[in-house]
Amino acid sequence: MPLCNLLIHLTGDDKTEKRLRFAAELARSRGARLTGLFARIAPAREVGVVSDWPPADYLEAATACRAAFDAATQGIDADWQDLNRGAEGELIPQFVDFCRHFDLIVLDQPRGEDPLTPPDLAEQVIVQSGRPVLVLPFAGQFERVGARPVFGWSDSRSSARGFYDGMMLAADGAEAVVVGLSKPGDTQVMAYQKESLRLAVAHLAAHQITAKPEQLSLSEIGLMDALLNLAADHSADLLAIGAFGGGGYPLFSRGSGSRYMLKHMTLPVLFSH
Repeated sequence: MPLCNLLIHLTGDDKTEKRLRFAAELARSRGARLTGLFARIAPAREVGVVSDWPPADYLEAATACRAAFDAATQGIDADWQDLNRGAEGELIPQFVDFCRHFDLIVLDQPRGEDPLTPPDLAEQVIVQSGRPVLVLPFAGQFERVGARPVFGWSDSRSSARGFYDGMMLAADGAEAVVVGLSKPGDTQVMAYQKESLRLAVAHLAAHQITAKPEQLSLSEIGLMDALLNLAADHSADLLAIGAFGGGGYPLFSRGSGSRYMLKHMTLPVLFSH
């Protein structure tokens, strides 16, 4: 499936270089266009009773970030954009609007102490943009994704969306796992899910993606921890899930699992809503 138009969020912080290097390599490997969107929280400078925007430190950071973007994207189709908004109330809605014009959005994992990014930016983009969002963990090094993907499956609308979007990132010759989770002892649900997983694997095969089904019972371990453990066992480089849906797992309140994953992710996660 084609991946032709990517967007990456840039702030100019110490994590920007790693995120930018990843996105540039992804765009280069797929022959895709990459747009860098510079957006960060910044207060206007007060000059007497007048607010002066943009302040000098914002302009300095934007200039340095653009130079890094230009260097990282040599040889690929690339574009730089400055959202030119510093107030959180303006930044988030305009950021979300901008995202709707791309195949994939690349964000960094939210960090509670980050002074440059609104704490709920990732959640708002996932829920409101209508586009799949690839979130990179702030810990670890990830050069590429898609060789060993894990697809979370729950027979829900958001899960079907995540499944489809995840195929966009699957690499040639990918070895995938499709995992379904159920409560232990629910034999009727497990039998139904087994057939559903078979159909999901067949769908991937139609797209030349080799996959195996995996059915897990939830026992004492939580849903998202089970997915992360299975991803580690599979040496996965990507986890694709439906986000903020809650339809397939009624024992979880809507969005609780997605928020948990945003906090505890250990590999790149594709969130689709």
